Amino acid sequence: MIKLKEIFEKIWALARPYLNTRSNDIHTEMSTVVAYMLLAEIGGDEDIVIPAIILHDVGWKKVPENLQLRAFGPRSTSREFNRMHEVEGVKIAGDILKKVNYKADRIEEILKIIDGHDSRKEANTLNDRIVKDADKLWRYSKEGFYIDIERFDQTFKEGINRLRSNINKWFLTNYAKELAIEELENRVRSEGSERMDPIK
Repeated sequence: MIKLKEIFEKIWALARPYLNTRSNDIHTEMSTVVAYMLLAEIGGDEDIVIPAIILHDVGWKKVPENLQLRAFGPRSTSREFNRMHEVEGVKIAGDILKKVNYKADRIEEILKIIDGHDSRKEANTLNDRIVKDADKLWRYSKEGFYIDIERFDQTFKEGINRLRSNINKWFLTNYAKELAIEELENRVRSEGSERMDPIK
């Protein structure tokens, strides 16, 4: 994990107990790293984006683990549980931000981002776009890719095709699309025994 500001470390420490489900601890760490990459390349407000990405999935703790796979992924059947994690996440995130005495004028925007980070496909602000893109880019990393194909019971090729087909649908910034393509090419190169079509 990269070195965070002291206030972000406090937020992370309070969020950690809510992230020990659905591999969210790994996901959140990697998404935070990617969020900093996006901030450096395209701008945005670190004081909004970083708390939002640290806290965006804390609400999954309130969704029973045996129901989580119904809520997301290629075979989801109960999207209401996905929405539930956003609603519960807003409550938990609000409590955490108040506990660390976070700037009141920033809390509202952070909670708006968390409230629609999955269910709302469009982004309201640049900060929102960065959080949405950082959240999804994890799927293209080595760790995220293999976690997903295992939990979705997919083959390597099915996982690659799923990621490839969603690049233009999922990402809102050109830089995130570039990073996704680069990571996808890395995944294909790492699989020496299976020939894949070039990434386009």
